[in-house]
Amino acid sequence: MRKADSARVISDGLSDVRFLTVAEVAAVMRVSKMTVYRMVHGGELPAVRVGRSFRVTEAAVHDYLQAAFIEAG
Repeated sequence: MRKADSARVISDGLSDVRFLTVAEVAAVMRVSKMTVYRMVHGGELPAVRVGRSFRVTEAAVHDYLQAAFIEAG
């Protein structure tokens, strides 16, 4: 990455983003990795492809869980 490009990434705030692996997302959500892959491929959970693997932001997991939350009662 060129110096100008890395400076732009830092100024865009991406240095503050925490990316999780599929296994980490599955552990947080207490589902299988296959369920997470289905959610990513189905467009329910936004992800970034890095090589042959996917990374999901903590914020995306949080947003998904907030939207899926059902109040009992």
